[in-house]
Amino acid sequence: MNPSSYATLYSPYQPPQRRPRRGRTVVIVLACVLWAVTFGSLAWITLLVGIVTLWGAADGAPVGDFVLTYFGIIIGAAGALAALAFAPGVRRLAPASRLLLLGAVACPVPAFYAALIG
Repeated sequence: MNPSSYATLYSPYQPPQRRPRRGRTVVIVLACVLWAVTFGSLAWITLLVGIVTLWGAADGAPVGDFVLTYFGIIIGAAGALAALAFAPGVRRLAPASRLLLLGAVACPVPAFYAALIG
């Protein structure tokens, strides 16, 4: 008997190894780019809100409602994204595809406002 056949037949079971597909790598890179743009836009807007709040507080204007409104919008958007992430149709997607979908939903609004303000 051929030694490689013997090793194949009588060696311990090894599950088949899955090679990463090229498409999955592209989806992961696109999702990372979308989320980087989203977080960069949110950081820029948060910095500007912080500066406006600091200037308003130094001037003596009430800034509590402004800050609470901003963080309320951020928390509401995060809640909406979490609800979308746990929707039955979205949960069936592969994790990389789910991140790409959520990044595509989350990216346009903060990027638009960051470009509009900046």
